[in-house]
Amino acid sequence: MKMKVSFPQTVDQWFKNILQRPTLAVTVSVLWLIVIGWIAYGWNLGNIGLVDETEPLFAEASRQMLITGDWITPYFNQETRFDKPALIYWCQAIAYAIMGVNEWGARIPSVIAAMGTIGLAFYTVHWSLTKQDELEQVSRPVRRYLTAGLAATIMALTPEMIAWGRIGVSDMLLTGCIASALLCFFLGYAGNSPSPANYKLPNKWYLACYVLVAGGILTKGPVGIVLPAIIIGAFVIYQGKLIQVWREMNVLLGIGIILLLSVPWYALVIWRNGWNYINSFFGYHNIERFTEVVNGHSAPWYFYFLVVLLGFAPYSVYLPAAIVRVKFWQRSRWLSQERSQQLSLFACVWFLSVFGFFTIAVTKLPSYVLPLMPAAAILVALLWSDFIGEGETEKRSPASKSFFWSAWVNVAFLSALAIALWQVTKLVGYDPAAPNLYNRIQELGLPVLGGIIWLLTAIFIAACIINRSWQGIINANLLGFIAFFIVVLMPALLVMDQQRQLPLRELSVMVSQVKQPNEEVIMLGFKKPTVVFYSHQPVKYLSSSDEVVDYIHKENTKPAKATSVLLLAEQDRFVAMDLEPDEYQHLSSKGAYYLTRVAVKKIKNQKLDISSNSQ
Repeated sequence: MKMKVSFPQTVDQWFKNILQRPTLAVTVSVLWLIVIGWIAYGWNLGNIGLVDETEPLFAEASRQMLITGDWITPYFNQETRFDKPALIYWCQAIAYAIMGVNEWGARIPSVIAAMGTIGLAFYTVHWSLTKQDELEQVSRPVRRYLTAGLAATIMALTPEMIAWGRIGVSDMLLTGCIASALLCFFLGYAGNSPSPANYKLPNKWYLACYVLVAGGILTKGPVGIVLPAIIIGAFVIYQGKLIQVWREMNVLLGIGIILLLSVPWYALVIWRNGWNYINSFFGYHNIERFTEVVNGHSAPWYFYFLVVLLGFAPYSVYLPAAIVRVKFWQRSRWLSQERSQQLSLFACVWFLSVFGFFTIAVTKLPSYVLPLMPAAAILVALLWSDFIGEGETEKRSPASKSFFWSAWVNVAFLSALAIALWQVTKLVGYDPAAPNLYNRIQELGLPVLGGIIWLLTAIFIAACIINRSWQGIINANLLGFIAFFIVVLMPALLVMDQQRQLPLRELSVMVSQVKQPNEEVIMLGFKKPTVVFYSHQPVKYLSSSDEVVDYIHKENTKPAKATSVLLLAEQDRFVAMDLEPDEYQHLSSKGAYYLTRVAVKKIKNQKLDISSNSQ
C-alpha cells in the first residue's frame, strides 16, 4: 500500500495552510524579520573595522564618555565634539558597557534602530490591510502577510539602509526615530475614533510618536521635529483635518512631553559650554548646513534623484508607478476614504516631503534622504500588493500598465548596472590609501560575478514580462539583490576593510604598545580618526612635512617633552621629509603607511628646507 503525500501547489496555498493557525503565522513572520535583519545588518558586522572618517569620531566620543563618566559634553581627541547631540553617544557607551569597546558596541544602536523600524513597518502595513479587508468584508490573509513582508524586506535590503544600518553613526538612529514616530502617528490617526471624548488624552500611538520625536531631537537636533511636523502637517492639511487632528493629538501636551524629554540635556550642555556650543551646533551644523555649502558638500539640484535611484535600487524604478498609483491629485477620493485606508497617501506625502526638504537645502549628502527610504519601501510594497495574494486578475488591469512599463525600465536599469560593474575599474579612480584595492577585487572576480547576477536577473524579468508573470518580477528583484549582497557586496566590503582599514588598525595597536611616556603621536598628511579609537591615544594631525618639522622643533623647547615623536605617514610624504637614517627609527609599515620614531634632538638645530628638497 503506497502512501500519498500531497504538497501545496502554490505559495498562496502554503500560506493559507500556515495562516489557519494564527500563532504559527506570527511565529513565521517574526522569524522572517529576524532572518532578513540579520542578513542585512548583523552578518559580519564585527568583522569589518570602523570606517574612516565619520564612524570612529562617534565611536571614540562614546568611548570617552564611558571612561570619563561625562555624559553631557562629547569629546574626541581631547577636544569637544558638538556635531551631534548626545543620544547616539549614550547608546554606544551603554553598548560598550555591555558588549565591550568594539565594532559591535559602536554599531548595535544603528542595527537596533533599523530592525525596530522594519518591524514596526511590517505591523503597520499588516494592520492597515487588515482594516481594509474588514471594511470590504473579505478575507485575504496571504495578501496581508506577503505585502507586509515585502515592505519589511524591501526596507531591509536597500543599499541606503544597509550602508547606514551597519555603521556606528547617528543617521540610522535618526531615521529610526523619525520613521517610527511617523508610523506611530499613522497608527494613532487611523485607529482613533474622532469623538470629543478622545480629545482629553492622546492615544498610546500618539504618545509614542511624541517620545520618538524627542529621541530624534536628541539624535540630530531640530531636524528631529521639523521633518515629522512638515510631513504630518502636510498630510492633515491635505485632508482638511488640521484642527480635528490637533485636538485629538493634544499637541500642546505633546510639545510638553517632547520638551520635557529633550530640553534638559541641551540646557546642561549649553550651561557647561555656553556660546561655543550654540554657535557650533545650532549655527554651523544646522542653520548653515541648510542655507550654505558646508565642508564642500555641494551638489546639483538633481542630486537626490541619483541618490534615490541607486540607494533604493533595484526597486527605485517602480517608485514613479507607486506614486502615480496613489493619485494624490484626486483629493475628493481620499476625503471619502476611511483613515485606515490612507497608508499609501501618507507614505507618498512622507516621501515627497523629505525629498523636497533636502533638495531645497544647500548642503547635500546621500545620508540626508535616508528617512524617506521606509516610505519608499511601503509605496513599492503596496504597488506590488496588487499582484500578489488572492486578488482577481481583472482588478489589477489599471495597475498592470504602469507596472508593465516599470518592469521594462527595471530590465534596462539592471542591464546598465551589469555593464557598469564590468567596467568598474575604469569608472573609479586610484586610491593612494589602498593602492591594491581594485586589483584585489578584480582578482576575486567580484565585478564579473556582480554583472552576471544582474544580467541574469534582467533576463529573467524580461521573460516574466513576456509571460505576464508579475510575481516572478517581484521575486527576481528580491532574490537578485540578496544574491548580489551575499556573493559580491559583502566580499567586496571585507576586501576594502583589509586593504584600507586593517593596516591602520594594526599600526594603531602598535602605537599603543610602543609609545613612550610623554611621546606624542603625529599623523602626517591625512586625518584618520580610527587611529585615535584603536590606539586610545590623542593624535596631532599635520598636513605637510614642513609643518611636522616645524612642530617638532618648536615643541622641543619645552622641558617636559620627550626626545622623540611617533610619526604615522604615507610613504611618499615621509620620504619628502628627507631625514637621514640616524634621525629616525623605522618601526613598522602596513599597506601604504609607515610608523616611525623621529628623534627630536637630532633635527631641532638643523636648518631644513623641505620645500626645496621636495622640489
